[in-house]
Amino acid sequence: MFEQTFKNIDDVLWKDAGCGSELDYVEQTSWVLFLKYLDDLEQDRATSAELTGKSYTPIIAPEYQWSVWAAPKLADGKIDHNALTGDDVLDFVNGKLFPYLKKFKLSAENADTVEYKIGEIFSELKNRMQSGYNLREVINLIDELRFRTHVEKHEMSHLYEDKIKNMGNAGRNGGEYYTPRPLITTIVKVVAPKIGNKIYDGAVGSAGFLCEAFDYLKSGKGLSTKEWETLQKRSFYGKEKKSLAYIIGIMNMILHGVEAPNIIHTNTLAENLADIQQKDRVDVVLANPPFGGKERAEVQQNFPIKTGETASLFLQHFIKILKAGGKAGVVIKNTFLSNTDNASIALRKELLQNCNLHTVLDLPGGTFIGAGVKTVVLFFEKGKPTQKVWFYHLNPGRNLGKTNPLNEKDLAEFVELQKTFADSENSWTVNIKDVDQSTFDLSVKNPNTPEADPLRQPQEILEAMRKLDKEADEILESIANLIV
Repeated sequence: MFEQTFKNIDDVLWKDAGCGSELDYVEQTSWVLFLKYLDDLEQDRATSAELTGKSYTPIIAPEYQWSVWAAPKLADGKIDHNALTGDDVLDFVNGKLFPYLKKFKLSAENADTVEYKIGEIFSELKNRMQSGYNLREVINLIDELRFRTHVEKHEMSHLYEDKIKNMGNAGRNGGEYYTPRPLITTIVKVVAPKIGNKIYDGAVGSAGFLCEAFDYLKSGKGLSTKEWETLQKRSFYGKEKKSLAYIIGIMNMILHGVEAPNIIHTNTLAENLADIQQKDRVDVVLANPPFGGKERAEVQQNFPIKTGETASLFLQHFIKILKAGGKAGVVIKNTFLSNTDNASIALRKELLQNCNLHTVLDLPGGTFIGAGVKTVVLFFEKGKPTQKVWFYHLNPGRNLGKTNPLNEKDLAEFVELQKTFADSENSWTVNIKDVDQSTFDLSVKNPNTPEADPLRQPQEILEAMRKLDKEADEILESIANLIV
């Protein structure tokens, strides 16, 4: 049902002049979906309060509640045909609803509340639908969805992520919001966060890492009320620069079950590293920072190692913000391991001297669909220097791509061998003492891969040619005898 509803919504939005791409479809679906989710949440809270004999004060004022303006019902449960539509619904949404919801950012008690997130979302978004009749169709379709049970929420969250993944084919850098879910799952397994950890992604995008960490921690065992509150309010933190990615990240976390995600709309790299205090530090970093970007000179001034490469600035930020003993799993371009520019060398030295870079996962081309970039995952712990690095070269035995994406089975051997840093055909260990101390080059060179045949000496080549000439003469002689 959910899948068909999403398809029907896309068909409606495709007809609307204000929506030109998959990104617009996701954005517009998101805000309507959020209001329906909020209505179901309010109903659940009202029911819980009633069962315990308490009163419940709704977050949304009566005239702005979903059941009043969006989906007033007749006695048979169907939407009243007198519900707002056409220009009337557009005027209400653009002129009254959005301005009302924006004000929540100012009136909320603090940033850790649903009220504050409502205000942030509707300060960043705008209704792009130009036809009120299309908007009415979308509202009617979304009203059919339910977010009341765990199963419904789980299915919805997965379908929402499918929509995010499809953004990668829509241009406008949509793909940078999405890291393949099997890779995220594997990184979370290896880093193995614990309840009570402060888990952080400074390039949060669609919040895939935080959602997967939440799923990982809540599925381990039955949680106490205190542990559940910790997961909801004091575990997951993110920052995101781009407005649409920020909204999608919040929506993704809400649909996964985190009611008021601690995601801030800000440029992480605008923060001076020297200003990070102990209170700001985190236990776990999980991230895939954007690579290939170029930062302005004033942004570079926030970092001790000056470079325009966005991913290198993020890596400095992650090292700095980790607590001593903190753990990280970070995706980065594989050229970081061997670049010869001064900034790359300085950053490798910083990483190896201040952190234990215990594992490097070398990913094949095609892991990131459409990116055309080879990447590695760096797993490290802050607080002690690196002695040895365990490398694993992922070889799925096929070319990865849109129709043949990475899956968890591809990564199963890596997860198993990484537990003991075992050597294999695809894994090996490098002692840092054996690394060039002037460049700290960590190029991925699998010593277990058979070398190509060495170049032969001229005498060997001439001897081989004589043998081939002799064989050719014998074959020709045989053919001549057959003809005779």
